[in-house]
Amino acid sequence: MSYETALKIVDVVNDIHQKKYLLPSIQREFVWNDHQIKQLFDSLMRDYPIGAFLFWVVSGEKVQDFQFYEFLREYHERDNRHSPKANTSGEEEITAILDGQQRLTALYIALRGSYAHKLPRKRWDNDLAYPKQMLYLNILHPSNESDLEYDFDFLTEEEAAVRDAEHFWFQVNDILDMRELSDVNEFLFNTVNEYLVQQGFYGKDKMGFANRSMSKLYSTIHIEKAISYYLEKTTELDKVLNIFIRVNSGGTQLSYSDLLLSIATTQWDDKDAREEITQFVSEINGIGSGFRFTKDFVLKTCLVLSDLPDIAFKVDNFNKTNMLLIERNWEQIETAIRLAVILVSSFGYSRENLPSHHALIPIAYYLQTLGLPRNFHNSALYLEDRKRIKQWLIRSLLKKVFGGISDNYLNQIRLIIHSAPEGNFPLNELIQRFRVAGRTSITFNDEDIENIMSYKYGQSYTFSALSLLYPSLDFTHKFHTDHIYPKSAFTISQLRKRGTPTEKIEEYTSCYNYLPNLQILSQTENMEKQNIDFDIWLNQVCKTNEDYIAFQKLHLIPKMDLGFENFLEFFDRREELMFTRFKELLG
Repeated sequence: MSYETALKIVDVVNDIHQKKYLLPSIQREFVWNDHQIKQLFDSLMRDYPIGAFLFWVVSGEKVQDFQFYEFLREYHERDNRHSPKANTSGEEEITAILDGQQRLTALYIALRGSYAHKLPRKRWDNDLAYPKQMLYLNILHPSNESDLEYDFDFLTEEEAAVRDAEHFWFQVNDILDMRELSDVNEFLFNTVNEYLVQQGFYGKDKMGFANRSMSKLYSTIHIEKAISYYLEKTTELDKVLNIFIRVNSGGTQLSYSDLLLSIATTQWDDKDAREEITQFVSEINGIGSGFRFTKDFVLKTCLVLSDLPDIAFKVDNFNKTNMLLIERNWEQIETAIRLAVILVSSFGYSRENLPSHHALIPIAYYLQTLGLPRNFHNSALYLEDRKRIKQWLIRSLLKKVFGGISDNYLNQIRLIIHSAPEGNFPLNELIQRFRVAGRTSITFNDEDIENIMSYKYGQSYTFSALSLLYPSLDFTHKFHTDHIYPKSAFTISQLRKRGTPTEKIEEYTSCYNYLPNLQILSQTENMEKQNIDFDIWLNQVCKTNEDYIAFQKLHLIPKMDLGFENFLEFFDRREELMFTRFKELLG
């Protein structure tokens, strides 16, 4: 390994664009956030060291022995997070990045691409939640963030167009077109200076800061040799893997699954493990209302569904023999996981309310033993089986048996499922087997049910508890968790306006978010209800006495005056009704 002459950022970014630098398949995905990218550029502008890079030269005769990927350019948090596969046919030599992928990708995205991450408080499936943004530098004022000197930010074109006495946003990738320092000076004089004079913002301090910022940005990209690197020329894959793992032990840590997937990539014969698994994770995360499954989940499920005796998540279990077995079974494993995700999605679960991914592993295993029926989630033939699976899933989630899940527990479930009569999910056997098995028990006593009653609005376990009470709802349609008495009424000011006794206000505000004040409504019903008082809304939707009785029965509404002033009595009485119903369902 040799230390080479440092390179200019402009040259490296252009070479990445021309695909002269590629990523080996052992590299993970781009994981930096926007603040890390801003910190990188701030460090460069302040002449802080950004660490050495490690490049790996692969000679022509060895190029086809490995898989390589291009750098990610147009990052989209939901739709484009994976690097495209590179076409290396006919290449005489490849330069791959062993250390520095995150930093180089950050430079490439900022100087040649775009960055689209989800806006806060926007839904994951909302296309408008991911506006295309470019990196900009405010050349009139330093950053207000304590850890940054220069005010870099990712902005949309509309946001960057807003200028005032403190903000003039320069699109950072435009610096690539400024080949000479005179181009920078021309921009400062003809554009920035003219703007400041026209707006009456002109001042030597502002022009001075703009001049320093632009000159430093130009120097950083075009003049300074900021990319210091070592060059490795070995063709021994074991050595490359060891170097890769060593040099990636700092910075943004690789997850264990990234390392395992790196190894798996080199051991599959016909398929590309990285491409198959990363694309599959994206696919299942797009099912229904969306999920947050990871490569860890898929790799773990591969071990279980391949009936390997040792399913521990460790390097030894991803040996050549096991990985070839998983490769042979991949399409079957892929289908089983997909069907399991479709099924739990039909139960109403999503990224927002599924607290454990491992709970799906036994379901996927059962569907595999059943022969992978593609219509399992909606066929009348499997109705009773679906009910048993849903009951087991809800019990398991509410008892949190998959928190810190042991491999022994998964192995025991696998044995019970394997021994069950065909076409019959072994709910009763699972309940009985783990009745007295401590933390893996899925039986419920009064204390367990009291714990359920303590769940609140917004908690992932709340949906599981509520969905038990609505066995007839078709959750393939959109439903919302709704406050029966609207939460907008429980601010201190609103309670005082309603004449709530002062000594009762704290009691009102402390309990309105809990289960007894929650119900499940269709999306349409919830949007229509909004902030209307419950008794008024109920009279609007229940046109007849039969409608009222049916609603009361479905939602466990106590027979009483439902005026807001009686909320505390309603809360206590519905809590009793719910406790009794949970006891019937889970006892």
